[in-house]
Amino acid sequence: MQIRELAIPDSYEITPKQHADDRGVFLEWYRFDRLEETVGHSLNLRQGNTSVSRRGSVRGIHFADVPPSQAKYVTAPYGAVLDFVVDIRVGSPTFGAWDSVLLDDKDRRAVYVAEGLGHCFVALTDNATVSYLVSDVYNPTAEHGINPLDADIALVFPAEAGELLLSPKDTDAPGLAESAAAGLLPTWDAARAFYATLDNGGK
Repeated sequence: MQIRELAIPDSYEITPKQHADDRGVFLEWYRFDRLEETVGHSLNLRQGNTSVSRRGSVRGIHFADVPPSQAKYVTAPYGAVLDFVVDIRVGSPTFGAWDSVLLDDKDRRAVYVAEGLGHCFVALTDNATVSYLVSDVYNPTAEHGINPLDADIALVFPAEAGELLLSPKDTDAPGLAESAAAGLLPTWDAARAFYATLDNGGK
């Protein structure tokens, strides 16, 4: 597999090597050792999630308190989504910026999203299926959202998504500036300090 860092520090695109023959395709979509070589520590797998979405569905922008937050390893085994990583770490050199990766059942790429980053995607096909490996279990008291239509972030949703479908939870979420003013966002320093503990085996 090939791994490249995205424009947002601590997020990565993973492109697997696919082996095809007349029976179909085989690939390794996750390798803990290759991820550890790149990130500095392996993903401490605590939970696996799957969502199935109608075309145009937007999920996010979601994040969790640091520590421990949730690192995510995201792929789309069926259909296609445009996956967004948003830097919401106050003090980061790329604060407020985002990058995106097409996840689909053709190239079968994955995205690694470190703790403290915002995550969002929009479904480009019906029944778009997204699977996540995450580093901690869901904790509703530590989970937060930012409005995916926030003009300060200005995510660009492709025309092929069609009419956007959003949950009230996401549209009622505050914007980036409001979240920062309320002290809801992780900081760059706190996130980097937490990554360092993971690099040292959690110490």
